[in-house]
Amino acid sequence: MSPKISVIIPAYNEEESLPHVLNELPRDRLHQVIVVDNRSTDRTADMARENGATVVYEKRRGYGQACLSGMAALDDPDIVVFLDGDYSDFPEEIDLLLEPILAGEADFVVGSRMILEESRKALLPQARYGNQLAVFLIRLFFGHRFTDLGPFRAIRFESLQAIGMRDKDFGWTVEMQIKAVQKGLRIREVAVRYRMRIGVSKITGTVSGTLKAGTKIIYTIFKYLVT
Repeated sequence: MSPKISVIIPAYNEEESLPHVLNELPRDRLHQVIVVDNRSTDRTADMARENGATVVYEKRRGYGQACLSGMAALDDPDIVVFLDGDYSDFPEEIDLLLEPILAGEADFVVGSRMILEESRKALLPQARYGNQLAVFLIRLFFGHRFTDLGPFRAIRFESLQAIGMRDKDFGWTVEMQIKAVQKGLRIREVAVRYRMRIGVSKITGTVSGTLKAGTKIIYTIFKYLVT
């Protein structure tokens, strides 16, 4: 039997970009596509439904909270893919993330935006330098070399359950990577393409968002260093 692959897309005011994301996923091979509407004020939920996704509503704001709500709606998949709804990633590259898992070589795969030069250039400077600091600290304290905290990622469902994700906002991606190291998961990074998102980033597109995200990421790293 083919593996059951579920995709979770947290989304906040992504009515313009979301149809592109959903239409470029290889839907015929996916078991479930969940869009978590994180209290959008536009037609994000309508766009998700009109393009064949299951909509989950989460009124509590937060990237991690939206991901956790998406996980609660999973229908017993084999692999879970997390993907942003802003069309900055290339949804058709999902196979690059799935391949090492399907080949039995990895439990957790991160799509790195830092390997290809054109992808690095598409990242805002504050996101690029923040990522470099975070992965340096992970390597220093936890002994694993990542190049990115990219949100486009795939993980075996049983591994996702085992690491016990808890973070409800900006610490989500770094928490998953640290816990994957701590649990001894087989980890791979693959190069993915990246482009300027549609619309303005709610995090790195503002000074306050950048500061909040950066502070939470660093806090999360030190939190798991002492636990």
